[in-house]
Amino acid sequence: MSPALGDGAAVVAVHDVSPATWRECRELFAMLEHCGVHCASLLVIPDYHHRAPVPRDVQFLRALEARMGTGDELVLHGFFHLDESAPPRSVRAFVARRLLTRREGEFAALGAEDATRRIRAGIAMFDILGWPLAGFVPPAWLMSAGTRDAIDACGHRFSYASVRKGLYLLPEWRFVRTANLCYSPTSAMRRAYSRLAIAMELRRADADMLLRITLHPQDAREPAVLRHWARVIAAAAATRRLTTKRDWMAAFRPPVARAASNAPGLRPESGCAASPASSARPAIS
Repeated sequence: MSPALGDGAAVVAVHDVSPATWRECRELFAMLEHCGVHCASLLVIPDYHHRAPVPRDVQFLRALEARMGTGDELVLHGFFHLDESAPPRSVRAFVARRLLTRREGEFAALGAEDATRRIRAGIAMFDILGWPLAGFVPPAWLMSAGTRDAIDACGHRFSYASVRKGLYLLPEWRFVRTANLCYSPTSAMRRAYSRLAIAMELRRADADMLLRITLHPQDAREPAVLRHWARVIAAAAATRRLTTKRDWMAAFRPPVARAASNAPGLRPESGCAASPASSARPAIS
């Protein structure tokens, strides 16, 4: 067994990091500091809902670079975080794209061309800013077949991609199941269900399974949710080694040949370096 799988690791991931959500993110960071968490994976949206381009906010850039200096990882989290594809045509797709997320599953139904364009633009932004890049997380953890093709084309730029139930080791597409705790805090009923789901997930998570603690900016709007997260995180920090997704995946490298033979829908890897950009804001045309 890989040492990374046997050491009881936990990752705190802060989703939807953007100038538009920075006030709530700062509240989450304060809670994490109080719990003794000094490294986390921060999922950055390059241009949240077409209204918050990251490269234009100098204070935001300085804040993220300061957090990288203390151990945080920055992760590419879609590009616009907005599902603008054609409406869902099946009940399953409707549930995934309209009920489990409110039209924010940006990569849920994208074709390969559109997905590649957005991923390349995100890579270009990280390159322009000089930020290390290891991971890609599609908004709402929804990833179309076209998105997988786009990631395959850029496989040398990512070491992993996250979905709800686990992580894919790239470019082999080796799936590693993880535990994943998250909240839906927008109503009393959803909060009650989230507390139950978190308790059940913790019971299922054995010591050898990576524990992912997924925070969203809206969690900071509910004091009871923050208090519950503080208890959950403090308990995890007392029994598990805190790390980032990048560092955990770097330590876990299963046999490539076996992984490749089991991975569905693989495509030959081809180069996908970010195209040179003439400005600090990568363009999507």
